[in-house]
Amino acid sequence: MFERFSSGYYLGRLYVEPYDGDEAAIQRTEHEQLNEHVYASGTGVERIDYPLVMKLDSAHFPVVGDDSVPTGTLALPREVISPEALPDDRPVLLADGTRAVELLRYAGYDIDDLDPSRRRT
Repeated sequence: MFERFSSGYYLGRLYVEPYDGDEAAIQRTEHEQLNEHVYASGTGVERIDYPLVMKLDSAHFPVVGDDSVPTGTLALPREVISPEALPDDRPVLLADGTRAVELLRYAGYDIDDLDPSRRRT
């Protein structure tokens, strides 16, 4: 779904649609798979529930998993995106582990237990 794009991002395409949730979301199973790929070291028991960080156009969004979101879809709260721009199939950037940690900290998330030296990027 996502391929390496640059030193800080992966590139993929998702169907982007508005929804009534409070946070950007993708399907929970996809979220866990991407989370494992972006954050996990592959050793021991690791959390796979950290928010991902996706970039659409010029905006970054912390993204959570939600069972109600269809596969291959990025659901955005209605108030953060222009309704006439959606729904649409769009290129989406996924921040790699190092970049995601920076962006999540900047957004106020407490992720001190996400050790950058243990992530695959």
